[in-house]
Amino acid sequence: MKYPSYLNLYESGELKERVEKALEMLLSCEVCPHNCGVNRMEGELGYCKTARRAVVSSYFPHLGEEFPIRGYRGSGTIFFSYCNMRCVYCQNYEVSHLGEGKEVSAQELADIMLRLQDLGCHNINLVSPSHVVPQILEALYLAVGRGLRIPIVYNTSSFDSLKSLKLMDGVVDIYLADLKYLSREFGRKYSKVKDYPTHAKEAIREMYRQVGNLKVDHRGIAVRGLIVRHLVLPNDISTTRRVMEFLRSIDKNLAVNVMDQYFPFYKAKDYPELARRITPAEYERALKEAQGLTLIKD
Repeated sequence: MKYPSYLNLYESGELKERVEKALEMLLSCEVCPHNCGVNRMEGELGYCKTARRAVVSSYFPHLGEEFPIRGYRGSGTIFFSYCNMRCVYCQNYEVSHLGEGKEVSAQELADIMLRLQDLGCHNINLVSPSHVVPQILEALYLAVGRGLRIPIVYNTSSFDSLKSLKLMDGVVDIYLADLKYLSREFGRKYSKVKDYPTHAKEAIREMYRQVGNLKVDHRGIAVRGLIVRHLVLPNDISTTRRVMEFLRSIDKNLAVNVMDQYFPFYKAKDYPELARRITPAEYERALKEAQGLTLIKD
């Protein structure tokens, strides 16, 4: 078997078939759990405001990710514009809500991937990919044919459809997944989506099924596996105990980053319960809830 895993699918012809299946999903869009049903191939827009082409806001070797992702030379990060969630506290709202960025063709997206590889990045890190899985697969097929040979990181909010994730089986070696909260009410109120917990739990179970727990090389750099991020929110809006109980039910040694950098960005100040930083005591309590899991840091 070759590594990265997508090389096996490319050589067998399966990757090309995955591209065709994924593009069909755009005809009556079912790429993410919103299932908008619009014809994105003809320019119709649904919840994600993205039509036939992906929109990219920026790309660069990212040195701010967790060490297993960034390593020594950075993670080749591609930030996709728009998002299939509308978190009121989003720190990148100009990109995720307002869509700052540039439409790119499949060939241009492939060029970006290859440029990041040429810069020495350890991986291609796809940020907010849930609504552009077909466009990613289309570009990846072209990039592999031109020499792409570094692993893919799928960096997601976890509001993903199982149908899209199954198309990424054998394509993605490393999943970097947020788990925001396990409360339907909070998902509706603070992220403006229906039933976030159900979709996120299904997605994370599927990611784990595909790649298992985190595996690193002799330098400590990720080669395969799942890392789950959990941002601690004030007033336990992040439902941390329930989150950690769920993660332990998947794998008691699952790799988790319990993050303390919450800041009331964007519209968070309109919600009194979100309008402050977390306290040291709240973070310590969250770390205690995560006891037993494999904790990693930025």
